[in-house]
Amino acid sequence: MELFFDGHDEKYAVEQIMLMLFPAERPVYPARPGGALRAQVNLREGGAWLTATTRITAPDGRSAFGTARARRSDMTAPLIAQRLRQRALKMSFYRASVRFHGEKPVWGALSGIRPALLLRRLMDEGLNDAAAKDRFTALYDVQPERAALCLDAARAAKAVERTLSPGDVCLYFGVPFCPTRCAYCSFVSQSVEKSMALIPDFVEAARRDIAATAAQVRGNGLRVVAVYFGGGTPTTLSAAQLDTVLCTLEREFDLSGCREFTVEAGRPDTITREKLETLRAHGVTRVSVNPQTMSDRVLEAIGRRHTAADVLRALDTVRAVGGFQVNMDLIAGLPEDDAAGFERTLRTVLSLGTENITVHTLALKKGSRILLEGTRLPGAPEVGQMLDTAARLLRGADLRPYYLYRQKFMSGGFENVGWCRPGTENIYNICIMEELCTILSMGAGASTKLVGANGRIERLFAPKYPREYIDGIEKVCADKQRVTAFYQSEGEDR
Repeated sequence: MELFFDGHDEKYAVEQIMLMLFPAERPVYPARPGGALRAQVNLREGGAWLTATTRITAPDGRSAFGTARARRSDMTAPLIAQRLRQRALKMSFYRASVRFHGEKPVWGALSGIRPALLLRRLMDEGLNDAAAKDRFTALYDVQPERAALCLDAARAAKAVERTLSPGDVCLYFGVPFCPTRCAYCSFVSQSVEKSMALIPDFVEAARRDIAATAAQVRGNGLRVVAVYFGGGTPTTLSAAQLDTVLCTLEREFDLSGCREFTVEAGRPDTITREKLETLRAHGVTRVSVNPQTMSDRVLEAIGRRHTAADVLRALDTVRAVGGFQVNMDLIAGLPEDDAAGFERTLRTVLSLGTENITVHTLALKKGSRILLEGTRLPGAPEVGQMLDTAARLLRGADLRPYYLYRQKFMSGGFENVGWCRPGTENIYNICIMEELCTILSMGAGASTKLVGANGRIERLFAPKYPREYIDGIEKVCADKQRVTAFYQSEGEDR
């Protein structure tokens, strides 16, 4: 889509809403209209009001117009002013798009990945739950069922927020290896078939990363409240390699205040009793066993080398070792799946009695094999049916949403939702999605998110690929000094 701006240069905000509402388009900025689909997005600042307008025009001349305003007296601080400008621009674009398409998306004008955070801000302004939900629905034109999901997630976030103290942090450790690469995958991970030789060097580099990160925790008086091993698939590592990493973690960090420790066992073809016993010996309290689907036909279509029966055997092993809460991930919209098959998967997983079930919507990411090969996928209406069925069955089984997020290029523009039985909310998932505290990350492709007062956030990124991470470990460790610089600049009294 050709984009033209007047009175502003808010490219990111406009591109966000454009990519959500026109997923087949990509933003371009020509000097003049070239006959393609285009949007003229303007901003005017008057004495009392800021007014945004958008006109979307098709090559055949068909067009639609949208407008939105923000009150200048509400712009009491620079950050608030920027948010209101961006909201007005997005709403004007959204309203033009609704008229252009003739239909509304389920998430209305929301384009960000953390919708529950926006609802929580309304609650923090003093609105009660019902009033905040109604205001949220009206502000962003969100479908009531989605607003209800947000309210549950916002309540869970506020409950965790009340338990956190200044200086509390979560740890993330990323393992960039998987047994095979799934057809839908866009995460930074490498198949061990191609990179097995890198794993020992990765473990040694990661030990240095852990030590450098722990020095920052000690030096700044921080306290670890949750640990999360993700990837990739952490249990791609052998039991001995897991033991090495976990011993280093225990030696370097004071984990006496840690309230949960999650490891994504993920792929059932990587789960063994020896690995699980190693995890339990080091205090791991939660594991993910992620089938994505319980249909062998769909598993084959996405490139998994295990069967539904293997998932059941892996879960039996987890239960035999004991001491773990269990999460299981499912994906709505996978190739060769349909609404009936997804419901069968969901009912099977519910019968297993796991504490957490995370229902993802397939995200069509650039570079995934699904897009490269043009694989047949369920359409948005069928994906919506899958998610509606999930919400009905999960609520009926006394599970509740406790965190949610959205991604670009999701089928139907839907969402990912973590569901849990009462009292089994995962603190890490809530903290990272709701930006409640700093996340200190280690491992390849890991992203540290430093969270300060008044919404201030800084990020540190490790190299994405194992070889780059290993070769660049000196810089990775040196960059951790930025943690101290961040907290010094915050001037927080710890």
